Amino acid sequence: MRVVLVSGASSSGLLLKTAGLKVTAIKIDPYLNVDAGTLGPLEHGECFVLADGGESDLDLGNYERYLDIQLTRDNNITTGKVYQAVIEKERRGDYLGRTVQVVPHIVQQINDTIERVAKIPVDDSGATPDVCIIELGGTIGDLESGPFVEALVQLRHKLVRDPESSFFNIHVSFVPLIHGEEKTKPTQHAIRQLRSSGLVPDLVACRCDASLDDATIKKIAFSCQVDLDQVIGVHDMETIYQVPVLLEEQGLLTLLHKGLQLDKIPLDASRKEEGAKLWDLWKKTIDVPKDLQPVQLALVGKYTSHMDSYLSVVKALEHASMHLKRKLNLINVDSEHLEEAMLKKDPSKYRDAWAVLESVQGIIVPGGFGNRGIEGMIATAKFARQKKIPYLGICLGLQVAVIEAVRDLLSRPNATSEEFDNNAEHKAVIFMPEGSKEKMGGTMRLGTRPTLFQAGTEWSKLRGLYGGVEVTHERHRHRYEVNPDMVDELESKGFHFVARDDVGNRMEAFELKDHPYFVGLQAHPEYRSKVTRPSPPFLGFVASSAGLLDKVLKEIAEEKVVVNGHHF
Repeated sequence: MRVVLVSGASSSGLLLKTAGLKVTAIKIDPYLNVDAGTLGPLEHGECFVLADGGESDLDLGNYERYLDIQLTRDNNITTGKVYQAVIEKERRGDYLGRTVQVVPHIVQQINDTIERVAKIPVDDSGATPDVCIIELGGTIGDLESGPFVEALVQLRHKLVRDPESSFFNIHVSFVPLIHGEEKTKPTQHAIRQLRSSGLVPDLVACRCDASLDDATIKKIAFSCQVDLDQVIGVHDMETIYQVPVLLEEQGLLTLLHKGLQLDKIPLDASRKEEGAKLWDLWKKTIDVPKDLQPVQLALVGKYTSHMDSYLSVVKALEHASMHLKRKLNLINVDSEHLEEAMLKKDPSKYRDAWAVLESVQGIIVPGGFGNRGIEGMIATAKFARQKKIPYLGICLGLQVAVIEAVRDLLSRPNATSEEFDNNAEHKAVIFMPEGSKEKMGGTMRLGTRPTLFQAGTEWSKLRGLYGGVEVTHERHRHRYEVNPDMVDELESKGFHFVARDDVGNRMEAFELKDHPYFVGLQAHPEYRSKVTRPSPPFLGFVASSAGLLDKVLKEIAEEKVVVNGHHF
């Protein structure tokens, strides 16, 4: 077992993959929540949904995007999960009357989980990973992370004594620039505390605004008792996708080869060739000219004050823009500012918000919960539909577009969702019977589900973006759905539900025929978007906004574009 302990695991993992290695990742979050499903997006950022339905920390999304792997709920370890498992064992009598304590029982549970999860295959090959990258959230010295630090100290002690295993600790520390001087004291104190806990750094990665001075590197190396080549600088780049290239240029892969004894892992020529192709594709994808033609898009949402709430959506838009060689100009619009109530409360915010929608080439409405800002989203959907502006609605974005269509096309002005008004006369969106309104954690429709394109939808741009297939699979996270009793009426008005679930009763996607791109999906396709393989609905949305949709559809039909992991 080979372990890399590092904050910012995605770039390190990518470099290991380019060497032909199988890489998996584990994120440790010291909070007491069992998972991220009930955490507020404005506090913690988005909840990333895994294929098995696990609701996890957003960093697992970064791992999947960079490493092109498929993780499970077990790859996110929280204090809540660990204590829940230990208490369940205690209630069953597994500890045979012994006093249950943090050491050894909690610590052992952590390491048992790590060693088990590190062996789970994460790609189509079914092979056991060669290296497991572990990221421990928080800051060294945090009270809540103490048991995890102790567990990793014990794991390191175990692995370094095993000739077939290894442990490499990369400590990431911020080096601030104050009045033109690079300050190293925070790094020195952090490393001193790290050593006192029993974790010895094998590499110090310094986050900084610009390239570190040689004198600063020497000072950190001397003060932290490491060699000069064990200090690297990770300065700000034009895009985060260039960070792996920066690390490779500073010799990180060479250091990992030596520290993890990777020469002991037998790699055939095909795996090395696959890694080399991945690296070439990555560099080709991120190598975009600086003078790109811009594509101006608006993201209309409820949580725009904290854009990590929409991290996967933003990344999917970036992936599509890079593929199309366009510069993404994304403007965030608070949906509350688009409501008529805002006109009375703050006219300038209302006018500014609508001015943005008037100026952009495309509008996306992502997921969310609760009734705040909903009328602004409904107004946005109507504006995009009537003005023929490309529109992509994701989850809640689909639902508000359906509500708007029922109000306008079916002349039911009071139509809404059961989520917002349980006693509404016209419910365009209803509660799913298998869900729960009392227990919130893990009770939604979660994970990968099939989406079936319906007969007679060969005209569909969305279907064409998926390569013309009949069935595709995307990840879901919702507890409300389109009211099936209104579907026939809507379709008679040209509001086509082009895809349904495998039973046929649940609406998965809609599309308008006579519109450049007016598409809604109940699923969250952003979760499956990759740097080198953009999500089809997002690719279509950005392409339509940039006037390139016909070109993209033709390339996909001619098998020149990789879609959803397959060549079509």
